Amino acid sequence: MNLLFIGDVVGRPGRRAVAQWLPALRRELRADFVIANGENSAGGFGVTQETFNDLTAAGADVVTGGNHIWHTREAPALLDGEPRLLRPANYPAGAPGRGSGVFVAAGGTRVAVLNLEGRAFMQPLPSPFEYAREEADRLRAETRVIFVDMHAEATSEKAALAWYLDGRVSALVGTHTHVQTADERVLPGGTAFITDAGMTGPRDSIIGMSRESVLPRFLTLLPARFEVASGPVQLNGVFIEIDAQTGRATAIRRVNRVEE
Repeated sequence: MNLLFIGDVVGRPGRRAVAQWLPALRRELRADFVIANGENSAGGFGVTQETFNDLTAAGADVVTGGNHIWHTREAPALLDGEPRLLRPANYPAGAPGRGSGVFVAAGGTRVAVLNLEGRAFMQPLPSPFEYAREEADRLRAETRVIFVDMHAEATSEKAALAWYLDGRVSALVGTHTHVQTADERVLPGGTAFITDAGMTGPRDSIIGMSRESVLPRFLTLLPARFEVASGPVQLNGVFIEIDAQTGRATAIRRVNRVEE
């Protein structure tokens, strides 16, 4: 089966990029299942019903999150009510929503999606390694095809989790840094990995935010309100081929589209 993952969608420009390219990409790549990280889809921080609807209407089957997914007032109710919207699984008990789910792809293959958040340079959450092993074993009882969105700052933490889960999941894709890396590979146990899938949003920006709103923060060290940039957009992601019977990935490659 063919799986397409779209890197962090930032604000209205990112949603426009998804609407502009995803329908054609899905046909071109013969993607059976599409996942998009939407934690920045609402003004750069969080998700709303409108932004979730925009992503699914364009062709995303599941929307994953990260540390910013809580940044809208409607997020708790939306996370509780929409099974196709995931937040990191390793938040403490009682957090709204769910961190994983099993879904049906085009063609009937069952696909498990697991969302996790790292701890290095981020919040002191429960260990994603403990949750990953436990959840992977549980999900494996339902399907061999398991995809992990590891939302984390540190490249080492993402790589460590990928090696820890090699052979247990079909793919582990890193998100959060908004910069696509060039280290995509299939690990020996059959797990596809890339440190970061990149960003879908304004091209001429500072990880999606306007240069004018970000530069003063670095020049003065004073607090600044970041605003989503405008202008041409880009789409970053990865395409993964998976053996549906074994759950092993057979190929991974980067996907990029840039508006001129």
